[in-house]
Amino acid sequence: MHVDHSASPKALPVLYSFRRCPYAIRARLALLASGVVVELREVVLRNKPQALLDVSPKATVPVLVVTEGGTVQVIEQSLDVMRWALGKHDPQGWLQGAGDPSQQAWIGLNDGAFKRALDAYKYPERHPERSAPEHRAEGERLMLAPMEQTLAVQPFLAGARPGLSDVALFPFVRQWAGVDAAAFAGRPLPHVQGWLDHWLGSADFERVMAKWPAWQPGQAPVLFPELQGLGLKTDVQP
Repeated sequence: MHVDHSASPKALPVLYSFRRCPYAIRARLALLASGVVVELREVVLRNKPQALLDVSPKATVPVLVVTEGGTVQVIEQSLDVMRWALGKHDPQGWLQGAGDPSQQAWIGLNDGAFKRALDAYKYPERHPERSAPEHRAEGERLMLAPMEQTLAVQPFLAGARPGLSDVALFPFVRQWAGVDAAAFAGRPLPHVQGWLDHWLGSADFERVMAKWPAWQPGQAPVLFPELQGLGLKTDVQP
């Protein structure tokens, strides 16, 4: 398999990403928290670069390409990118308790049934078996109502502090709320709404949602997180 590192002279890990993709957002949040710098390659999904197709034929984002000691590792799942980054450095403790069954259950529910409900709610014309309000009610039953119950007794899904489950779910709940912002604001979900506002108002979210031009082969590398004044890691050593 050919791997293109021509734009990565220091062999930084290369992250293929798409700004609005919730899977890519959670990967970037973990990379930002870890302080491990990568070369970010913003992908236009309707015109995916050949370099991405070469390393990952499935061509979904995020994809992280890590070169260490002449060995190339391609990490194709967002949760694996998160665990890889936080395994290097986890100053906020997001991996603490990540193996707890409750955290795993939240992520499994989000990436399974809730993601299907989200897609149906966003694109009801593709899922005519139910109306948009019915799809919304299904998603609330599956995910938002249980979240509301949990967040009524603790500030985060992981407990007193944010954990992997909070970071992994946030971009999807954000996307859900954005389908019909007025409807979401009017729902009796004050704790979910407050939890979402916490993440939306964070400086970290602002940084991971910066706008990057589409990557072109041969261009100067775009570093994420940006290095200036941050004192971040420029390698992948623990």
